[in-house]
Amino acid sequence: MPTTDLAQLRAALDPQAIGPAIHALIRELYPICRSITGDGLRQTLARVGKEIPLEMHEVPSGTQVFDWTVPREWNIREAYVKSSSGERVIDFRRHNLHVMNYSVPVRGQMSLAQLRPHLHTLPDQPDLIPYRTSYYKEDWGFCLPHRQLEEMAEDEYEVCIDSTLQDGHLTYGECLLKGASAQEVLVSCHACHPSLCNDNLSGVAVATFLAQHLSQVPLRYSYRFLFIPGTIGSITWLSLNEDRARAIAHGLVLTCIGDRGNFTYKKSRRGNAEIDLAVEHILKHSGSGHTTVEFSPYGYDERQYCSPGFNLAVGCLMRSHHGQFPQYHTSADDLGFVDPGALAESLATILSVFDVLEHNRSYVNRNPKCEPQLGKRGLYSVMGGNNIKQLEMAMLWVLNLSDGSFSLLDIAERSGLSFEVIKNAAEMLFRHDLLAPA
Repeated sequence: MPTTDLAQLRAALDPQAIGPAIHALIRELYPICRSITGDGLRQTLARVGKEIPLEMHEVPSGTQVFDWTVPREWNIREAYVKSSSGERVIDFRRHNLHVMNYSVPVRGQMSLAQLRPHLHTLPDQPDLIPYRTSYYKEDWGFCLPHRQLEEMAEDEYEVCIDSTLQDGHLTYGECLLKGASAQEVLVSCHACHPSLCNDNLSGVAVATFLAQHLSQVPLRYSYRFLFIPGTIGSITWLSLNEDRARAIAHGLVLTCIGDRGNFTYKKSRRGNAEIDLAVEHILKHSGSGHTTVEFSPYGYDERQYCSPGFNLAVGCLMRSHHGQFPQYHTSADDLGFVDPGALAESLATILSVFDVLEHNRSYVNRNPKCEPQLGKRGLYSVMGGNNIKQLEMAMLWVLNLSDGSFSLLDIAERSGLSFEVIKNAAEMLFRHDLLAPA
């Protein structure tokens, strides 16, 4: 039987302590202006590296990665729009969403009419700053609340974006926790969005604490954590690690995992992979509302891991679905939008999913002809309290379906019992020499 004790680790979590700790890491990372390359991304990864053993990788601009090319590196120091009176009406120092990410350098004097095509707002959300990017087409721009744009007077404005776009590197972080098996569970999160707490930092922070906790226990699988820039990061990793990718047995992309919404799980391309069944089982038995959606080739990095040339068993775990909550990609995705209790629950839920993966296996009943007599082995005596009937039924289900063709997760689903109860029953039967590994 496996020696992992993820269940005990999860049970020992104190939400009142772990939730605020995860939130505190988000608070530290929130002010950093991240992008798909550059010093903000490096600063973010360096901070994560203080918590877990993180190996940093630098991939040169111009590197061919499948059909893509690693872009030039972007860094920014200053940006503003200043009125003729000297007032900074838009100021990057106040909020880094004010600058369109990857804006090329600009300096000059402009009328409001000349400036307007480069000003981005949300008319339907007039008090929020939108998040805009121009990664693969050279452009520049500022983002601001629509209400502020409406109040801007005709004037001669001084415009400054003090940025650089030049050959450099794409940076990503990787943490490998080795288990008994060379087969791996992938945990991937994008670390490239500036000052967006739920979409970006919740995944980064929860993944960091997840790696911390998994490092405390013996593991069946090896666990690979990737902190990467969205899209180009996963494409780059897959291009440079095709052999390693073959070892990935299960995987999760984590994003939008810190708000107060119910869980949403997007299945892998396979649709019925073990990770899909494990997440659905845990969510179903959680007692909380949740939604499961089918795979689509749009979203986060799961679409790269699930591309037909790899077809890895990687799903995406969220709370509120990306693009479907009003704070998405706006300044409202701030520190107040992510909740310490939700962050703690997300961590505990993922540990529960991984507990299923760690313990799910098939067994063979060593006494397959009729039921073995459980009483003479003292098995009934170990069952006390309110769970006696549930444990009794779990043992009977495990004995009946353990013919080598059903996994414990299969048995849990067919019986309607939780995986934890089925796992505990299997462990008791194994200790009493009634089960053998298939």
